[in-house]
Amino acid sequence: MNRKEKIRFLLLHSLGNFCILFSLYGVAATFGPALSYELQFRIAQARGIEYKVPQVSQVPRDDVKPNPSTAQRSPTLGFATLLAGNKEQILIPNDTEFSIVIPKIGASAKVFPNVDPSNPVEFLPVLKQGIAHAQGSVFPGMSGNTYLFAHSTDNWWHVGAYNAVFYLLKDLTVGDQIIVFFEGKRHEYVVSDTVIADPTDVSLISQDHSGEERLVLQTCWPPGTIWKRLYVIAKPVNAN
Repeated sequence: MNRKEKIRFLLLHSLGNFCILFSLYGVAATFGPALSYELQFRIAQARGIEYKVPQVSQVPRDDVKPNPSTAQRSPTLGFATLLAGNKEQILIPNDTEFSIVIPKIGASAKVFPNVDPSNPVEFLPVLKQGIAHAQGSVFPGMSGNTYLFAHSTDNWWHVGAYNAVFYLLKDLTVGDQIIVFFEGKRHEYVVSDTVIADPTDVSLISQDHSGEERLVLQTCWPPGTIWKRLYVIAKPVNAN
């Protein structure tokens, strides 16, 4: 092998390694958050960890730091706590003015109101921080749909950049509890149905406001993609 062939071989070899590493990085950046949440959820289930949600009067104020051994504001616990911590954890809402807590999956996130779901310039920055309440849908306690969405993006390579708190919605089943805090009040719901639909289907967001009160949670499906939409539908616990 002469010198030119050696240089060509080294260049091709380096380019090949770069492509492999870049591909691995892309997969990790896109699907890494989903895999991490999935692993933590499975560990919590295996250990029998249960999440308790306090009443509004018991929620620590912003100026009072909660006990890190019992209170958890992030969507999931750390691996150390999951593996060796208490089997009962207190799941603190991020903001009693507007936030959502889902005990089964250990999710707790702030909700940002009146976000236009048809305007990526408006909703994409919000989804990097938490959950968006769709503009035009009602608020908790009112007749009609309270529509909350998370983890929507413009391109698949941006998926990993957005808040992953709704990754585990797929693990919710009929009867699971969902709690929404709004304007200092606690609203409790139970899951009544799940639906997978095309992104162009807007029927769940366009329900007439005079209809029954419902909570609709939306995320991308399958996790880590933007191909479909997964909807979790819940009704108030006092509804028939």
